[in-house]
Amino acid sequence: MLPMATSRKADESRPRKRKADEASSSSSKRKKIYEASSSSSNHWIFEVFLSFRGADTRNNFTGHLYLALKDAGINAFIDDNELERGEIIDEELMRAIQGSKICVIVFSRKYADSSWCLEELEKIMECRTTLGQLVLPVFYDIEPSHVQNLSGSFGEAFDKEHGDKDADKVKRWRAALTEAANLAGWDLTTKADGHEGKVIRKIIEKITKHLNNTGLYVADYETGIDSRMQDVISLLDVGTSHDVRIVGICGMGGIGKTTLAKALYNKFHQSFDASSFLPDVRETTMQNNGMVSLQERLRSDISKTSKKEIRHVDRGINVIRERLGRRRVFVVIDDVDRVEQLKKLAVDHDSFGRGSIVLITTRDEHLLKQLQVDSIYQVQVMNEEESIRLLSLHAFKTHCPPNEEYLKLSRRVVHCCGGLPLALKVLGSFLFDRPTRFWESQIQKLQTIPLPEVHEKLKISFDGLNDDTMRDIFLDISCFHIGKHMDIVKPILDSCDLFPDTGIPVLIQRCLVTVNKKNQLMMHDLLRDMGREIVRAKCRDDPGKWSRVWRSEDAVEVLRDESGSDEIQGLTLDLWRSEFRTEAFAKMKRLRFLELSFVELTGGYKYLPNKLRWLHWTGFPLEFIPKEFSLGEAVAIYLGGSNLRYVWEDSGVLAKLKILDLSDSKYLKQSPDFSTIPNLEKLVLASCEQLPEVHQSIGELKRLSFVDLTGCKILEELPRSFYKLKSVETLFIDVCKRFKKLDEEIGDMTSLSTLSADQTAITELPSSIVRLKNLRCLSLDDFDELSIGNSCVITNVPEDLGSLPSLERLDIRCRNLQSLPSLRGLSQLEDLCLVDCNLTDELIKVMDLGSLSSLKSLDLSCNHISSLPNSFSSLPSLRSLSKLVDLDLRRCTNLVAIADLPTSLTKLCASDCNALEIMPDFSDMSNMREMYLDGCAELVEVVGLDESLKSSMRLLDMAGCTDLTATFKEKILQGWNFVGPVRYYSWIDGECMFAGPSGIFLPSSDIPEWFQWVFEGGRMNFYVPEITGSNVIAITLCFTGLAEDDLDLDDLYYYDLSIGILVTNHTKLTTFSIKPVKSSGEYNDNYVGFLWLGHLPSYKFNLEGGDFVEVLLESEFEVQKSGVSLVWDTKQPEFRVDTDRVDGMCFSCPYAGGNNNMAQTPCWL
Repeated sequence: MLPMATSRKADESRPRKRKADEASSSSSKRKKIYEASSSSSNHWIFEVFLSFRGADTRNNFTGHLYLALKDAGINAFIDDNELERGEIIDEELMRAIQGSKICVIVFSRKYADSSWCLEELEKIMECRTTLGQLVLPVFYDIEPSHVQNLSGSFGEAFDKEHGDKDADKVKRWRAALTEAANLAGWDLTTKADGHEGKVIRKIIEKITKHLNNTGLYVADYETGIDSRMQDVISLLDVGTSHDVRIVGICGMGGIGKTTLAKALYNKFHQSFDASSFLPDVRETTMQNNGMVSLQERLRSDISKTSKKEIRHVDRGINVIRERLGRRRVFVVIDDVDRVEQLKKLAVDHDSFGRGSIVLITTRDEHLLKQLQVDSIYQVQVMNEEESIRLLSLHAFKTHCPPNEEYLKLSRRVVHCCGGLPLALKVLGSFLFDRPTRFWESQIQKLQTIPLPEVHEKLKISFDGLNDDTMRDIFLDISCFHIGKHMDIVKPILDSCDLFPDTGIPVLIQRCLVTVNKKNQLMMHDLLRDMGREIVRAKCRDDPGKWSRVWRSEDAVEVLRDESGSDEIQGLTLDLWRSEFRTEAFAKMKRLRFLELSFVELTGGYKYLPNKLRWLHWTGFPLEFIPKEFSLGEAVAIYLGGSNLRYVWEDSGVLAKLKILDLSDSKYLKQSPDFSTIPNLEKLVLASCEQLPEVHQSIGELKRLSFVDLTGCKILEELPRSFYKLKSVETLFIDVCKRFKKLDEEIGDMTSLSTLSADQTAITELPSSIVRLKNLRCLSLDDFDELSIGNSCVITNVPEDLGSLPSLERLDIRCRNLQSLPSLRGLSQLEDLCLVDCNLTDELIKVMDLGSLSSLKSLDLSCNHISSLPNSFSSLPSLRSLSKLVDLDLRRCTNLVAIADLPTSLTKLCASDCNALEIMPDFSDMSNMREMYLDGCAELVEVVGLDESLKSSMRLLDMAGCTDLTATFKEKILQGWNFVGPVRYYSWIDGECMFAGPSGIFLPSSDIPEWFQWVFEGGRMNFYVPEITGSNVIAITLCFTGLAEDDLDLDDLYYYDLSIGILVTNHTKLTTFSIKPVKSSGEYNDNYVGFLWLGHLPSYKFNLEGGDFVEVLLESEFEVQKSGVSLVWDTKQPEFRVDTDRVDGMCFSCPYAGGNNNMAQTPCWL
C-alpha cells in the first residue's frame, strides 16, 4: 500500500478525521502553500503537480510515478488526503497548482466523472497560458482520441455526470479537456506495451530535462523581492515600448541590486530574441583583458556562437554594434563603476534592436546620469517586517523567531543592520544556533559600530572566525582569489599552511564566500571591501605596510619607492614590460605569495624573500633561475612563457616543491635535475618546443601524479625510469611529433588513468598497456585539422585491449591500422572513436560492438578503403546499445546495409555512404532528432521514417539521395511537422532568428503540387486570405536550389550551405528574418540540385486576413523555384513545436503565454 493511502472518490467521500501526525502534516503543507504562493515572482512552491482520479490510479500508476519523482529528488505535490473538504480546499489546491512548475495530468476512465478533477484541469490549463507552465498528459487505460473528442465511454461519462450543470462551466471543461489532450504526452495503451516502468522513466527524464533549463541562481530566500521587481517592471515597458530602454538600478553595496537584476533576468530573458547577464563588471575589468572578455561574452551570448572574434577593446565596440545592433535583447550589466565600461560595451540607445532592454546595476547614480539612462531605480532598504523575515530564515531556518525573547533580540539586530539584506544574511548565519546571551553580546558589539560603516558590521562575522588561519584564508580570497577556480586556490592556500579543505567550508557556512556552478570562489562586493578595508586599516596611506597588495597601482608604488615592509605577505602586479630593482623586495621578509606578469627585475636576486611559497611569474625574463634566488620554501613555481634556457643554476634541494609549470618556455633546452625536487606532484612542460629530452632523474619522483608534455615537438622518448612510477595518473604527450615509442614497462604504471598521445610518431602500443586497470581515457588520434587526412603509423593494438575494465573513452584514428581486438570487456566505455581506421567486416565482427552496454557515442566515419576485397560493407545490429545517442558513419563508401539501431539514438550521420541501400525500420525511432543521409545515392527509402517524423525529428537531410521513390518523398514532405527550433542570430536588418538545424533536404527540382503559391526564383508575395474564425499558425516554405555557375564544386567541402529567409508584412510594416542552416559541416555536389522544406512559427509575423506579405529567400545556391502555404488552426495539423535545449541553447515554445492552437493532434513521446 502506498503512503498516499485512500483513493480519491467523490468529493463527499473524503474522511473527516485523521491522526494527529496527519493533521500536523496537513497544516505544514497548507502553511507552505500559503507562505510561498504569496509571492508573485514565479517562485515555484512545487516542481510537479499531479492531477489524477484517485479511484483509478492512486494505488497503481500515479502512486508509482509519485514515488519515482521522490526518488529522483523532485518536489512533487500529490493530494494525499491532507487537504480536507471544508478547509478552503479549493483555494489551497488552486494555489498548489499555480505554484507548480510542471503539471502532469493522468487521464483515466473515471477522470471526467469528477467535478473536482475538471476544476483542477481548468486551473492547470489557465496557468499554462498565464504562467507558462509545462503540462504533460498521460493516458492511462483510455484512448487519447476519446479524451480529445469526448467520445466513447469517457465522453458518455462526462455527459452523464455534468449534463445538467452550468453550461458555461461545462463548455470551459470541454475546452480544457480538448486542449490538454492535444498536448504531447504518453499513451499507456499503445506505448511500451503498456509497461508503466518505461513510461515513468521517460516522464522523469522529460521533467528532469525541463527543470535543468533554469535561469540564474538568485538567493536561498527571495524575501522582499517581489515589490521591488514590480517597481522596476513599471519602468521597463516590456512589450509595450518599441524603443530601447536603458534602466539603472542604483544603491549601496549589499542592498540587493544584483539579486534584483537576476530575478528580473530570470523573468524576462526567454521573452527576448537573446539575452546576456554580465556579472561583476568592475572586478572583471581589473583583470588582464577583462574588458575584452566582457565584450566577447556579450557577443557570444547574443549571437549564440562560441568562436572568438574580439581581440582588443576598440574592435569589440564595433563588433557589438555591427553584429548585434538589430536584435531585440535583454541585457544586464552588473556592478559598473565607470561610465567608460559601458561605452566599451557599446551601451547606448542605438546599439540594440527595437524593444531591447538594458539593465545596469551600480553604486554610482552620477554614472547613470552621465549615460542619460531612461530611468533610475533606487533600491530601498528592507522594512522591519522584511528584515525580520530574512534574518529569521538564516538565523532560525523559519519565517519568524521561535519565541518572544528571540523576537525582541531580532528586532534589535534588524535595527542595527539598517535593513541591509547582505548584513541580515551574514549576521543571521553567524547567529544561527546561538543562545540568547550570545545574541546579547553581539548586539552590544553592533551598537558600537557606526551605521554608515557597513563593512564594520560584516566584520563581526570575520572577528567570529575561530582562528587566524581562517581569517587569513578570507583575506587572501578577498584580495587575490575572487573568481578563481577552487582547484587553483586550494593548492595556493595549502602551500601557505592555511588548510583550505577545512577553512573554506567554514567560510561558506558563514556566508562569507560562495562557490558558483563553475566551482569558482566568489564573494559579495561588500564582504570583499570589508576584507580589503581590514588590510588597509593598519596604515591607510602606505601600502608598503599592508599585509596584502592587490592593486597594480599600489604594487607599483611599493616597488618604485622601495617602501615594502615585513608586513607584506602577498603581492600581485600585472604590468607589461615594467622594470624595478630587486632591492624593492629586500624588506618583504614574510612575502609568501608573489604573482608577476611580464615584470623585469634588475639587480641581485638575493634580495627576493626566501619565504616564498607560491611564485607565479609569467614571462620570467632570465635564461635560468639564479643560484641566489632562494626558493627552498616554495611549494609551487609557475614560470609560463619564460625565457629560460635551462631551469636553474644550482637550486639545491627544493624539498617542498610540489608544482612546477614551465609551459610555453620556447627556448628551454634542458629539463631540471629532478633529484633536487623529490616531492614534485605536478610537472607541466607543455609547448617547450626545443626540449629534446626529459632528465632520467624523473624516475625518482615517487609522488608525481600529473605530467603534461604536450607540444614538445622534438621530444623523442621518455627515460625508462619514468615508467617505473606508480603514482602518475595523467600523461599528455600530444603533438610530440617525434615521440616514437612508449616503453613496455608502462604496464607497471598502475595509477595511470589518462593517456593522451595524439599526433605522435608512435608506431605500436606496448602490449603491457592492458595491465593498466585504472585507465579511463586512451587517445591515439592523429587527425590534424590543418592537414588533409592523417598519417598515423600504428598498425596494431594489443590483443587484450578489451580487458581494460575502467576505460571510458577510446579514440583511435589510424589509417594504417590492420587489426583490432574484441572490445567485449570494456563495460564502462562511453565514447568510442575509430575514424579512418581501415575497418573491414571482419574487424567489425571481432570488435563485438554490441557488447558495449555503456556506449553513448560511436564514430566509425571515413572507413571507406575500397581496394580491400572485404572492406567495411555492413553494420551489425547495435540494438543492444540502449544508451547510444550519437552514431557517425560518414564517408563509409562501401557500407551497404545498416542493421537494427537502438531506439535511444538521437543523431545519425551517414553522409556520403554512396553504396548504402538498406536501412532499418524507423517506426520506433522516437528519439531521433537529426539524421544526415545526404549523398546516399543507392538509397530507395527508409521504412517507417514517416512515423519517426511525428515524434522528435527536427532535421532530415537526404540531398543527393537520387534513387528515392516519388511515393517516399511525398510521404516525407506531407508528414514533416516540426516547427522550429528557434534561436537568434544577427544577420540582416530587422528582427533576426537562427533556426538551425531544421527542415528537410531532398533531391528534387519541383515544388510539391499541394503548395498554395509557387513562384520562379526566391521572391514570393501574396495576400493572406480572410477566413472568419481561423488563424494562421504556421507558414510552410519550400524552395529548390542549384549550385551557382561560378561555384567551384571542388571547394564545397568547406562550403556553408545556408538559407536566409526574410519575411515582410507590408501591411503592418514589420520585418522578420530567419536562417535555417544545415549543420553537418560538409557540403558537396549532393547539393547541386535539392529541395528544402520547413515550417516557420507564425506568431512573429502577426498575420491577419488582408495582409500583404513578401518572402525573400537568399542562399549561396541559386534558388530556382519557391513555394509558400499557410497553415490554419482549423486544419488540425500534426505540428510539433520544439521546447528542448539544443546545442547548449534554450528554446521556448512560441505559444507559451498565448493561445496555442498549433498542436491539434498530439505527439506521443
